[in-house]
Amino acid sequence: MTRFFPTFEPTPEREPFWFLGGQARILLPGSATENRLSLMEFTDPAGHAPPHHVHEDEEEVWFVLDGEVTFFVGDRRHDLTPGQVAYGPRGVPHSYLVRSPEGARLAVLFSPAWIEEYFRANGTPVAEAGDLPPAFDLGAVVASAAAFHLRVTGPPPTS
Repeated sequence: MTRFFPTFEPTPEREPFWFLGGQARILLPGSATENRLSLMEFTDPAGHAPPHHVHEDEEEVWFVLDGEVTFFVGDRRHDLTPGQVAYGPRGVPHSYLVRSPEGARLAVLFSPAWIEEYFRANGTPVAEAGDLPPAFDLGAVVASAAAFHLRVTGPPPTS
């Protein structure tokens, strides 16, 4: 049986929002895939790096659209450029570091889709914040992680 998933026009729920100093937006929400997967886009400045963390429920696939990004997955390091892909299995600590001076843009696939709610809950709409990312409370973002089966395991990578 073939299922039809409609294409999506821009809506307020797919508008960009600030998350940890970069911008994120949901390209394909879990609601369109019976929560089997979600596709997001992240646009991050040079030096951006989230804390090392573990998704207990989601598989994660990163596709570099623009810029240079180093992914740390378990004990492995992957230096990627546009067009390259990295995979983060559930339960494995990971993070990334934007290395290019102009920043980077990533498409990130999560399966299943529930984690998109974590990003939305901890984001700030761009329209409210203006052109610059607002200050964020990393402690509050980390504290909210457990509810989404996300566990912080270390500081952000620096090199």
